[in-house]
Amino acid sequence: TTTRLKHSDASSNDWFEIFPNSRFPDLFREVYRVLKPDTHFYMFCDSKTMFVAKPMGEDAGFKFWKNIIWEKQVFGMGYHYRAQHEYILFFEKGKRKLNNLAIPDVLSHKRVHGGYPTEKPVGVMRTLVSQSTVECELVVDPFMGSASVGVAAIELNRPFAGNDLSPASIELSRERLAACAYAVESDVTTSRAQQGLFGGMTA
Repeated sequence: TTTRLKHSDASSNDWFEIFPNSRFPDLFREVYRVLKPDTHFYMFCDSKTMFVAKPMGEDAGFKFWKNIIWEKQVFGMGYHYRAQHEYILFFEKGKRKLNNLAIPDVLSHKRVHGGYPTEKPVGVMRTLVSQSTVECELVVDPFMGSASVGVAAIELNRPFAGNDLSPASIELSRERLAACAYAVESDVTTSRAQQGLFGGMTA
């Protein structure tokens, strides 16, 4: 999610439409419905959205475990204590143990500059994917943006399904995931990788 306007004078990037708070009950209800039992759901958000989203997720049936902190190493824009972190809400459907109980709740990865708006580091996504899935288990991101989750999933031998309302996101993700799949499995052509990852997907 993002609290920015669609276009920022401080950036060359156009920002996407804000996901309205009024839609969160629908989002959580549908995510809970389609997730298999004993699975995890992560949501990136800012401090204001966190207080709105957490109780709505619980109302949908999720167990909220805690906030994970993405520490960005450098601070961003703002006036009152400029933000250097982002929240990751950690929800659970059913009961599932994390794969590595030694991972801390602060993930330190430098923010991505000059990429897709609000792009997340693959390193952060790799930690979350490896913690909550095993090989060959499907990873889904319905707001995939630049497909950082998809790249992490492919690198970890997990199938990926993603979607986004932005045509720019779909185009970028197709290219990025195809290149990643080709690099991981050199005998798969870019064309076949695209078809396998995005068969039937629409923006």
